[in-house]
Amino acid sequence: MNDVQTLFRRANELETQAVPFALVTVIRALAPTSAKPGDKAIVCEDGTIYGWIGGGCAQPAVIRTVRQSLADGKPRNVRITPQQSGEEILEDIIEFTMTCHSGGTIDLFVEPVVPKPELVVFGASPVAQALASLGPRVGFQVDWVGGDAAPLADAGDEVRRIAEQELDRVRAGAFAVVATQGKGDLQGLKGALAIRARHIAFVASRRKGDILKESLLGAGFDAQAVSAIEAPAGQPIGAQTPEEIALSVLASLVARRRAAVHPDAPEKAPEKAAAPAEPAQHACCGAKAHHAALAPVVETAAPKPAAKHSCCGD
Repeated sequence: MNDVQTLFRRANELETQAVPFALVTVIRALAPTSAKPGDKAIVCEDGTIYGWIGGGCAQPAVIRTVRQSLADGKPRNVRITPQQSGEEILEDIIEFTMTCHSGGTIDLFVEPVVPKPELVVFGASPVAQALASLGPRVGFQVDWVGGDAAPLADAGDEVRRIAEQELDRVRAGAFAVVATQGKGDLQGLKGALAIRARHIAFVASRRKGDILKESLLGAGFDAQAVSAIEAPAGQPIGAQTPEEIALSVLASLVARRRAAVHPDAPEKAPEKAAAPAEPAQHACCGAKAHHAALAPVVETAAPKPAAKHSCCGD
């Protein structure tokens, strides 16, 4: 029999440590089997099992299925029976052969529990604040670097304010958004590269992005990682306000996250050329100019030197 309370305490510990696992439950058992309906176990990716779902004959098939579920985030139904040969998918049930001489059939439900993806936001700008506020609502655990002085209502436990010297606390494979907007841009990009983020988005114009990428290359950063920095960041939705810009950036990150799980999902809609429109106002300063998060402006004449905006440096 399972000690359910002990099992759930272990699950809580693993979630706190951001360790992925699956909760496996026996939903049907035909004798002779050592597992009974209702038996449960926590199964980790490395094959560690807490609880009871049957003996050694069932465990290899369960561990294999758990790894598949953790890879794509989808639950699975598993049947282990002596009546099958090898592995077979029947409707929504994956069937494995029971290798023990005693025979018996067990049906199990595998439910993956995967940690929320981590989003590291660099900067204290209004866009950075909007990202920290909206990120948890679309499933991200947010680490906010440089936002100590910025107010944020209802942040809860899903927003963690960290200092630059604490970047080693960030898990591998995190997303990063540099929303410094003219205040420490290069430093923010260096921090994002240092954590080896899965993807780096830079809230800036393409021109500024290209200039700072050259600086990063000159400083010796990996060329492939620098080239992969997305600038301007976000989906081209015509965003103007900090909240709209944050929404466009998060939409792009969600698309990338889902594409990693579902390869047939579109990662980012292709940009379409359009006739030049009336310039939108900067949400930060009210001046009419191309905002960093909008699609690139199509130049119809030779560019003229322009004064920099105090808000974003463009």
